[in-house]
Amino acid sequence: MTDTDTTDTTRTSGPQEAGMRLRELAFGAVTAAAVRAALRLDVADHLGGEPRSAEELAAELGVDAVALRRLMRALSSHGIFVAEADGRFAHNDASLLLRADAPRSMRDVSLWATEPWTWQVWPKLDDAVRHGGSVFPAVHGKDFFDYLHEDAPESAAAFNRAMTQSSRQSAKDVAAVLDLSGVRTVADIGGGQGLLVATFLERHPDLRATLLDLPAVIADADPRLRTGGVFADRTTLVPGDCREAVPVQADVYVVKNILEWDAESTRRALANIVAAAEPGARVVVIENLVDETASLKFTTAMDLLLLLNVGGAKHTAASLTAAMTAAGLVVREERAVGPSLHMFDSVVP
Repeated sequence: MTDTDTTDTTRTSGPQEAGMRLRELAFGAVTAAAVRAALRLDVADHLGGEPRSAEELAAELGVDAVALRRLMRALSSHGIFVAEADGRFAHNDASLLLRADAPRSMRDVSLWATEPWTWQVWPKLDDAVRHGGSVFPAVHGKDFFDYLHEDAPESAAAFNRAMTQSSRQSAKDVAAVLDLSGVRTVADIGGGQGLLVATFLERHPDLRATLLDLPAVIADADPRLRTGGVFADRTTLVPGDCREAVPVQADVYVVKNILEWDAESTRRALANIVAAAEPGARVVVIENLVDETASLKFTTAMDLLLLLNVGGAKHTAASLTAAMTAAGLVVREERAVGPSLHMFDSVVP
């Protein structure tokens, strides 16, 4: 935890300041809703390099100018967009990340975090804390992923886009840190659409790779990995659920940001990897940690959302090492990957 995080979350200057901060927190849903509204209206994409008035933007977007000014005023008060002295609005570093064409765009991640189902489960957080498990089945009548793929295809698509966006931003960092010298085969278990696999293959011309994920995800894998793609002849796509089986053999297994389910699912996934692997194979687990991160507010929020959705949790360094050790792995190294990811390099004895 950084000094800034400690100051922001535990210290106040007095009762008045504390009361103001609590009011802001209690109305936090308004901020999330305002970000979502700006994204769905494409405000950031239409606001160019020069300040513009709410009237100009409203005419272009086909919305009410007064209401748009109120939305922009609220967002600028939270550091998203800048309210100029003459009443016009301009971009800043935060609002630029809402643009679809931004190099490190947060558009899809922000849309995913504010999908309609989230507003229905967050009010049940007290129930999740009472019994220590997911409230999703009680609210929606089925498990989280079943609901996404069967009842909420638009939300499932938003989830896939968000995971792809997140992977795109971290894949190069991971590939730069992970030593694959002398490795012939790598398998990304639960690797989504395969951006990390593609990055590995791009950096290592002699490497072969396997991507395992749910059938619907594999069907929409990165075009470079599918038939006709530039890496297709070096890629094997395997539809499946690593909690059920891992029918893959590789020199190195990569498991990135998926060991966040309930404890039993995490245990089964690791056990299946160990059962499939040859002695001496490496298992590299990459996760956001809830106890060592530059973005503690984000990881603790994700930790609570995992509790609501699937009864899962973000790991601490100790809990992840314990889970890997219990599966029979020997953890040899832990190191940071970028500002919020940590990599645990282990071997199958």
